[in-house]
Amino acid sequence: MTPAGQTVLIEVEHVTKTFATPDGGELAVLDDVSLQLREGEILCLLGKSGSGKSTLLRCIAGLIAPSSGDVRFEGRSINGANEGVSMVFQSFALLPWLTVLQNVELGLQARGVPEAERKTRALHAIDQIGLDGFESAYPKELSGGMRQRVGFARALVVEPAALLMDEPFSALDVLTAENLRGELLRLWDTHDFPTKAMLIVTHNIEEAVLLADRIFVLSSNPGRIKTEIANTLPRPRQRRHPLFDALVDEIYGIMTGHEADGSASRQAVETAVASASATEVPLPAATVGGLAGLLEILAAMGGKADLPQLASDLVFEIDDLLPIVDAAQMLGLAHVHDADIELTEVGQAFVAADILTSKQLFAGQASTRVPLVRAIRQALGSTKDHSLPDRFFLDLLGRGFTEDEARRQLDTAIDWGRYGELFEYDADSRRLRLEHPMESTA
Repeated sequence: MTPAGQTVLIEVEHVTKTFATPDGGELAVLDDVSLQLREGEILCLLGKSGSGKSTLLRCIAGLIAPSSGDVRFEGRSINGANEGVSMVFQSFALLPWLTVLQNVELGLQARGVPEAERKTRALHAIDQIGLDGFESAYPKELSGGMRQRVGFARALVVEPAALLMDEPFSALDVLTAENLRGELLRLWDTHDFPTKAMLIVTHNIEEAVLLADRIFVLSSNPGRIKTEIANTLPRPRQRRHPLFDALVDEIYGIMTGHEADGSASRQAVETAVASASATEVPLPAATVGGLAGLLEILAAMGGKADLPQLASDLVFEIDDLLPIVDAAQMLGLAHVHDADIELTEVGQAFVAADILTSKQLFAGQASTRVPLVRAIRQALGSTKDHSLPDRFFLDLLGRGFTEDEARRQLDTAIDWGRYGELFEYDADSRRLRLEHPMESTA
């Protein structure tokens, strides 16, 4: 491939994207994002759920327009579909009534390529991606990995300048995903690979380190570029190599927000959380059961573990593990430094306690450290019957979240509140009620 750093194919400049909320307000998903994709490089966008990775990819593809800022392809502003790129989706997005050959031909057909040329090019792409012999098969006859190969062939057959991929391996089993990543890299290293650059959205840190020349880590709610990391590890990259592990650890530290340690910085964070609103400090998508399981595993490992190794041992992706880690930190049951997670004294007491005591410990931590739980208790305590409909809280959360995310935030708060016996929820009447009204304003 051409050495990276020469021609800029795609430029994102100060892109912000907002969506309308049910109450007529605006919800920022991306905020002032700028980056470049250069010829000859693989770039990865890495971030937790809610970081706007897929939204940014769609802005680059021209599927949605930014609210402000500019996306340029080869120096020209994008005002519609970006014809210089192709996309590969997580969900395969194949038409089930068409054969493999017909699915691959779709992009060429849309561009008016004559039938004979269309078939020749599609057959070459199918052969290149390792599906020779399956041209007449239908998607239902294929495994997940083979269906994603069709997705790659369909994207590559139009010979795009840049290939955009939205978590292309996340719907596959571990071995199939590893095999397909390896084949993609081998194709990338050939002289006839029909694209000049790749931009991959992922939530898998090791995948980003394995594939990317540069990694952009996005923060969440709204999505902003937290840091850019140049990956200078030589290819082929070896997992479990000390330099590979060091880069994975560095990124884990960045994504957990604790790449720099120190009691003063942790104290500053805790002080900020204590006065924050429910939309400023969102609840991670973690159940009490998942959280308790993580703490039990940490206790069995002596109270401390390396996050990348823990994720590998549990066969967890970052979107599975980090929300639970975030919950443990929010509740003060564990803290993270670089890529290590360690139980706090309260966390150790929680694991060692009987059920009643652990619930009391949890209740105390949630009441003081979790803004949404605190806000719910204060609101319920201010009414005569210590009860409010869930719609009241959903409307308030709708000012900072989408409708679906507002529902998830409230569902998580209800799960935590029920476990700590802080408030009840009646699914039939859809109302929340304090368990202990006399303590409601404490």
